[in-house]
Amino acid sequence: MPDGERPRRVRIEYHEVHVSYFERRALRRHARVGSLWALGVGAVISGDFFGWNFGLAAGGFGGLLVATLIITAMYAGLCFSIAEMSPALPHTGGAYSFARSAMGPWGGYVTGLAENMEYIFTPAVIVVGIGGYLGAIFGTPDAAAPLWWLAAYAVFVGLNVWGVETSFRVTVAVTLVALGILVVFWIGALPHLDLERWAWAPGPPLSARGVLAALPFAVWFYLAIEQLPLAAEESHDPRRDMPKGILLGLATLVACAFLTLVLNTGIAPGAAALGASNEPLFEGLRTIFGAGLGARLLALVAVAGLVASFHAIIFAYGRQIYSLSRAGYFPRWLSITHPTRRTPHVALVAGAAIGYATALAIHGLPSGHPVGAVLLNLAVFGAVISYVLQMLSFILLRRRLPHIERPYRSPLGVAGAVLALAVAATTLVAMFWTDPIYRLVAVGAAVWYALGLLWFALIGRRRLVYAPEEAFAIRARSPRTTQSP
Repeated sequence: MPDGERPRRVRIEYHEVHVSYFERRALRRHARVGSLWALGVGAVISGDFFGWNFGLAAGGFGGLLVATLIITAMYAGLCFSIAEMSPALPHTGGAYSFARSAMGPWGGYVTGLAENMEYIFTPAVIVVGIGGYLGAIFGTPDAAAPLWWLAAYAVFVGLNVWGVETSFRVTVAVTLVALGILVVFWIGALPHLDLERWAWAPGPPLSARGVLAALPFAVWFYLAIEQLPLAAEESHDPRRDMPKGILLGLATLVACAFLTLVLNTGIAPGAAALGASNEPLFEGLRTIFGAGLGARLLALVAVAGLVASFHAIIFAYGRQIYSLSRAGYFPRWLSITHPTRRTPHVALVAGAAIGYATALAIHGLPSGHPVGAVLLNLAVFGAVISYVLQMLSFILLRRRLPHIERPYRSPLGVAGAVLALAVAATTLVAMFWTDPIYRLVAVGAAVWYALGLLWFALIGRRRLVYAPEEAFAIRARSPRTTQSP
């Protein structure tokens, strides 16, 4: 039994591996602060183009506005906590490695499985948005949407396989284009703004139930900023650059969230129409520039916002699957990297296959709910569970591992982590009772989660490997460890 690990009724088994095991799973360092900022903002920026608007149908403008304020506070607590943990534990595992050090292998796996659900289903939500925008621009029927999805997966999985340098360059470029489009939209929307007519009047009155119902959709303004620690082993200096990238990204996203919510909802066609739209920004561009060629060209450029997030989160699920499989929690063959590109090509293709198949299956169901909204709830279900566990990890790391080096310390401390944990738990509970269809979605996701836990209990726990994050956790939790390893 490794040093620092307590005896367990359910035994965890580690296997010795040949040095070639890690040689076949090597990554390449490339990212600095600018790249990390773009990765964080790019991963989320699609939330300003598509997805948030379903919260208007759930809680009205007032409900979504209050929900966004609450969720912004949650992400402040979350991001400051992650900014402390990431440089202290600079491994590709991200949330899994935080929880592994704080709560042992089972805690690491439970957290990693929740994050895995988030990162596989989030690009599936975004690809539905891409299909919606492209279908509206080119006039293709709804039946053709899965072809747009397939083409998007093929192109951007390919770019991620091509190399980490290409991945980050594309991310920086499309993130800047997406922000540029948002600025054009915000400026153009100001002369048309009439909140009373378009935002408040068409929707339900402000209520506690409306706020709770809107919480999962407000998450979409920020969901995936927490993926940045997954780039730790591809960052030149994660101890210095990671906190800066996370916090600069959060500041950018707060500004984007409130400007988009107010200005997109406060112009025609208004909250009622946007609540069921797959292309809310395109609706606003039509109001500003008319329905002619100009609006269509801008909408085509606006797809860059969706592309930025799609590309960045494909990066994230590739690294997340890679890290869990490298350590043996998932089947090990998923962590093999390309022999020359040094990218986790197997994990990238596997995640795309699961996400596309799920979107296709939901597309074929007569649920009466938008495919994107259903997938969004699957992604948020995994996200809020991982947030609860990451904040619990932060609190436990402060208490159990006070000796490890912390290049950055959260100014919000444990109080910020407790706030984020409480809001995330409330959002999770709200998902189960605010809408009967989404309640079934959450129950289905819970079943998938249970099957993943069953895999680990029967097979995965007997196949673990001393990956970097595992070795760090074991040394840090050893009673004989008195300083940072």
